[in-house]
Amino acid sequence: MAEKNNMDNHKKQNADAVATVVAAFAQRSDVTSDQIVELTARLLPVFNGAPAPVRTETAPIQPAQKTASIVPAIPLDQAVTDEKVYCLCCGKGFTMLKRHLKAEHGLTEEEYRQMFGLEDSFPLVAPKYSERKAAYAKQAGLGKYNRDAAEKEGLEAR
Repeated sequence: MAEKNNMDNHKKQNADAVATVVAAFAQRSDVTSDQIVELTARLLPVFNGAPAPVRTETAPIQPAQKTASIVPAIPLDQAVTDEKVYCLCCGKGFTMLKRHLKAEHGLTEEEYRQMFGLEDSFPLVAPKYSERKAAYAKQAGLGKYNRDAAEKEGLEAR
């Protein structure tokens, strides 16, 4: 009796381990449902002690096609406010999206724009943040390089 309970517990632990691995894999933005099913089918025998089934096809797994048909998490007209830019994949708000897109969704800015059919002019940085950074750069005197004055100083130093 105790041996049967031990076997049932072992099978449950194996199923939980497979579910954990598959759930982590499914969070990627470039994964299709067929790839998730295939991974589950390959992992179950491995975790239950049997050898993994041999893949008969020779073509590598292709990432899912990213098209503008994906439904955004929030409406486009609400995606940009003065203080935040909201991720269309998950709906979280940020000052800048670039790092979040790469870290959480594995996307570049270009891929993100293609995925949702956004124009190149669609902001990925909060407008107020951009204004603050530009004002600070002007105050610090950045971008005011005068080539003529620099050449004169260079000639006088010789």
